[in-house]
Amino acid sequence: MDSVDVYRCSEDAEYFFREGCHIFEWLNRPEDPDVSVARARVAPGVRTRRHRLTGIAERYLVLEGRGEVEIGDRPPAAISPGSVVLIPPGCDQCVTNTGEGALVFLAVCTPRFLPEAYIDSEEPGP
Repeated sequence: MDSVDVYRCSEDAEYFFREGCHIFEWLNRPEDPDVSVARARVAPGVRTRRHRLTGIAERYLVLEGRGEVEIGDRPPAAISPGSVVLIPPGCDQCVTNTGEGALVFLAVCTPRFLPEAYIDSEEPGP
């Protein structure tokens, strides 16, 4: 029987991302290029920067808290535990924590997230 790969990440690996939230990468490895999984944590009252991912579809699986998600030109949609949000590649997006506690969700990207795919839609263009 082949061995099974098991990866463990330290909670100390959480970092603040320029988007405006804390990220904990559960899975983002070059040897598994088809998917990445990160836990995102948005503080109460915070709206992340509007951004898009080039060539990457993203799904938010909400675990804790309450908020609103904005995708493209659609009106904001309420999200809470159990909500799943599909964000097509290249589509502008942001999320706002409207609750009193942290808004926590898994960000599942296909293919895997790469920093160079992140485009801040709020930065002035050339």
